[in-house]
Amino acid sequence: MSLIEQYSFGKITIDGKDYTDDVILLGKRVLSRWWRVSGHGVSRDDLKDVIEYGPDIFVIGTGNSGRMQVPSELVESLVFEVESYPTKKACRRYNELLETDSKVACGLHLTC
Repeated sequence: MSLIEQYSFGKITIDGKDYTDDVILLGKRVLSRWWRVSGHGVSRDDLKDVIEYGPDIFVIGTGNSGRMQVPSELVESLVFEVESYPTKKACRRYNELLETDSKVACGLHLTC
């Protein structure tokens, strides 16, 4: 069974629980209400929990239509691999990565 069961604009179901705010996943742990300094961007300050977790791979869901910006300088400054996709594809990719030996994290923007 997949950890992320369903995603639609503004709503995600993870391990049987519905969320309507952006989330961070650290392995199978969910941190709800992921709030960023700039709503449609990601900064280093927004990733404190992810950086502390120290994943091999961090997947970013950039929203339903992919509007959230992931600055290349941020990606280059991190010590782990970063993959970013529109949120529906990011959910699929995260579930795939959970089946591997990689330590994975994910940040998902649920709207836009």
